[in-house]
Amino acid sequence: MATRQINQRDLRTRSREIMDAVEHGETFTVTRDGREIAELAPRHVRRFVARHDFAAASRTAPHVDLVRFRAEQGEAFDLDDPYAR
Repeated sequence: MATRQINQRDLRTRSREIMDAVEHGETFTVTRDGREIAELAPRHVRRFVARHDFAAASRTAPHVDLVRFRAEQGEAFDLDDPYAR
């Protein structure tokens, strides 16, 4: 969904309509004197991804070497014993 631009006056006068749109997933860029000053976006947007779309995206994802990944994580963080205190 594309971001729509609104000026500060529109935000003031149409706040209910704009907030309803944000609640339904729309994002707005607020401008003042032609300059972008803020982005108004939903806090949590939940999107459903169909199983076949996920599978298709997974087929083209780069291969992850799990042994190397774990080793790099171990170097970056102390992951030897997650229950150690």
